[in-house]
Amino acid sequence: MSQTIPGPDGKPRCRWCAAAPEFFDYHDTEWGFPVDDDRRLFEKLCLEGFQSGLSWRTILAKRENFRAAFHGFDPEKIARFTETNIRRLLQDEGIVRHRGKIEAVINNARRMLELSEREGSLAAYIWRFEPTAAELARPQTVSTSTASITLSKDLRKRGWKFVGPTTAYAFMQAMGLVNDHVEGCSVRPAAERARAAFTRPSSRSANETG
Repeated sequence: MSQTIPGPDGKPRCRWCAAAPEFFDYHDTEWGFPVDDDRRLFEKLCLEGFQSGLSWRTILAKRENFRAAFHGFDPEKIARFTETNIRRLLQDEGIVRHRGKIEAVINNARRMLELSEREGSLAAYIWRFEPTAAELARPQTVSTSTASITLSKDLRKRGWKFVGPTTAYAFMQAMGLVNDHVEGCSVRPAAERARAAFTRPSSRSANETG
């Protein structure tokens, strides 16, 4: 079976785009392109946590609702959420109403503020876990990697929740730490060029250690 399908313009795309029409735009403009914006990185970690046990189509369809409900995924605002906010979110039909996942976002916002204070930024921390060249050669059929297992373990050690190895790997794929557009996908070269031009952020701890 071919790993690609024709897109709306007739050019090949990764086969997973066939699952929903709205995947094409997400695939073409976001998935696999490197990100160094802390808010976007935090949002994606949160949304990947919400996706656990569900489909990405469900989460993508609700993404704007999530953004509204969680104040644009501003960690400083979310870190101040109380039980009153949790009850409000559990009544919000526009998002996934799962108490454990909602509480995880609040917890992770607090952990992110701690991490940013230590590392300088979430981006600086995350990009320390960019996979090696050997790992980057692995196909997108895998659901974890050595790097995602390491990232997951470190985040959980720091107190983060809903950040298992599979969630971490999906996050790495989406945020451009890996280019898992399949060979033959028309977007793969653009994602690779973006990765090549991307300046990796450095962490405060790395700077301190030289």
